[in-house]
Amino acid sequence: MPMETQSKTIFEQFLAPLFGQLIDREALLEFRNSIDWEAAIAEIANPQVIYPDYYQNSNFHGVQNGYLSIDAAVTYDPITQYVLPPNETWVRESLVKAIQGRPRRILDLGCGTGTTTRLLKRQFPQAEVVGLDLSPQMLVVADHKARTESLDLTLRHGNAIATGLPPVSFDVVCATLLFHETPPAVAKTILQESWRVLSPGGQLLVLDGNQQTLRSIDWLNTIFEEPFIREYGQGNLDAWLGYAGFEVVRTQDVFWLNQLSTARKPLPVSTPVQTSVQTPDIETPGFEGVLAW
Repeated sequence: MPMETQSKTIFEQFLAPLFGQLIDREALLEFRNSIDWEAAIAEIANPQVIYPDYYQNSNFHGVQNGYLSIDAAVTYDPITQYVLPPNETWVRESLVKAIQGRPRRILDLGCGTGTTTRLLKRQFPQAEVVGLDLSPQMLVVADHKARTESLDLTLRHGNAIATGLPPVSFDVVCATLLFHETPPAVAKTILQESWRVLSPGGQLLVLDGNQQTLRSIDWLNTIFEEPFIREYGQGNLDAWLGYAGFEVVRTQDVFWLNQLSTARKPLPVSTPVQTSVQTPDIETPGFEGVLAW
């Protein structure tokens, strides 16, 4: 008799029951029911956005239909706080604290429910902070959180590979926990789009899973069953950044499980101005004259 095929995923077998004990289900249901989702999604959704096949057909975080579902948006924050040890805020703040200078405009790609976006606005209250995401459901939660804290954020429904934003319009572009959820080809295209919207000298910051750790400890790739995490782990973000044209590329570990990569868009190379030097009208000197001259 053939062995029965395992129908439940690792997430469903082990993690979902654990999260069920840690998360206040009643509070989540109360929050879910407090929002008129149809009206909220209609207000924030861009009808011109076309969802890529990989995004529509992947079950991110073990949730059916991935981020294009209300349940994914409602449960994202309660679950994420337990999967970014030792502390979600500390991990996200590693990106915020690495931003140099006083940026005027900041773009947060794949902003999700706006957790990092809100940290950015608190750190740089004078800056215009724009959060962009493919999921209108996630943006509804981001908008709710921003309103609760009276934070003035611009939330935009769009695709990070083609934001539709003007070129050279941001001083900082960042992405948190985005690239491990995209195929490498998409991640590389996002870097090219980041280059396009960044001002010369602008800073790019990417916070995500530690690629070296993911390569060496394979069960981390399996446990949450993210569809593209193995491909991401086999890649090299430093190389992707260099290929996209960024310079001063640096990647550092963030509490072992994550990494922070920073880079700059180069300043334009200035062409030296050619000036004509006029030679004084003097007689050709003799030997003594050369020494005196």
